[in-house]
Amino acid sequence: MNDNFLMLAKTLFGFEPLLERELRELGAANVKVVNRGVTFEGDLGFMYKANLFLRTAIKILMPIKRFRARDEEELYHRIKQIRWEKYMEADGSLAVGATVFSRTFTHSKFIALKTKDGIVDRFRERSGTRPNVDLRRPSLAINIHIQEQDVTVSLDTSGESLHQRGYRTAVNLAPINEVLAAGLVMMTGWDGENDVLDPMCGSGTMLIEACMWANRIPANINRREFGFERWKDYDPDLFELIRNSALKKMRDRPIKFIGYDKAPSAVRKATDNVYNAGLDDFITIEQQDFFKAEGRENVTIMTNPPYGERLEINIPEFYARIGDTFKKVYKGCAAWLITGDLSALKHVGLKTSRKIKVYNGKLESRWAKYEMYSGSKKASKQVEPSGEDE
Repeated sequence: MNDNFLMLAKTLFGFEPLLERELRELGAANVKVVNRGVTFEGDLGFMYKANLFLRTAIKILMPIKRFRARDEEELYHRIKQIRWEKYMEADGSLAVGATVFSRTFTHSKFIALKTKDGIVDRFRERSGTRPNVDLRRPSLAINIHIQEQDVTVSLDTSGESLHQRGYRTAVNLAPINEVLAAGLVMMTGWDGENDVLDPMCGSGTMLIEACMWANRIPANINRREFGFERWKDYDPDLFELIRNSALKKMRDRPIKFIGYDKAPSAVRKATDNVYNAGLDDFITIEQQDFFKAEGRENVTIMTNPPYGERLEINIPEFYARIGDTFKKVYKGCAAWLITGDLSALKHVGLKTSRKIKVYNGKLESRWAKYEMYSGSKKASKQVEPSGEDE
């Protein structure tokens, strides 16, 4: 008997191929890329596993009903017909979120309200008891997606966004999203065989995500709870079995993860986050000024340096110093940096070998690679390519 069902993993713009690869490697069936997401099939255990393992997923939704609705009243009645008692108790709690792309339905909050009314009225008419609304920690979180008049009703299996890994309790100004950091690490093509340096590490997110990826540590192993743990049919024994199996597959690679930051407050926050992630045996955070620190050999640099949106700095001068430092003391190394100031890269003074368009929140950014070759400038110019993945 096939107990598989359809699910949708949502992700950031441009991260669909990364998420598709993750799902295939995890063993998902019927994997298909859609806009800002990937659909797939699996059973209850695979749903647990997807939430635990996926690094580039923001949410895992489980569609339970699709229909067409011509207006809000038809939407209300169709929602009311769904057997909600299958998914939650009458005295439970619910939260409804809605996304609409429609000329008929134009107010997402009103759609969420009508959906809630349909569910509540069904329970009240059948049992005399109704669920309450709990936006923070509901028994059941429901997602409504409307494209013109096509309605998809899904259960949110994840609860809070999966970028909230559970290890980051201390952050600096404009910290990088954990899902974004994980995706950037995966985009580098880094094979986990050499040391990683983040010379402006801030909260330590890039290092933590790189370390977890290299050592096959499940992305969300530190989360306190997933949405499905509050479901009526939650199987704690099955989830614990999957979690323990994942822990047995972790590995300990003999490489170093080093973070610099010149601000003592940032060093403290990064150190706390590394400890919370259980990675203090793998990651070292040092109070160092990147521009004054000694260089390192055979490291891959991954960093999110400050730019105008985050800190008031002189962009031309600051990024020129980054380029000079790369060139002088990191020969033979590869360096990746992300910036939301598209003009900043022009001041680095080095030719990019790759540039990938990504979005840091709503801000269009570039994830740029520089290769610092050993030997003469002439030899470097002969092999220095320029690529743009946009």
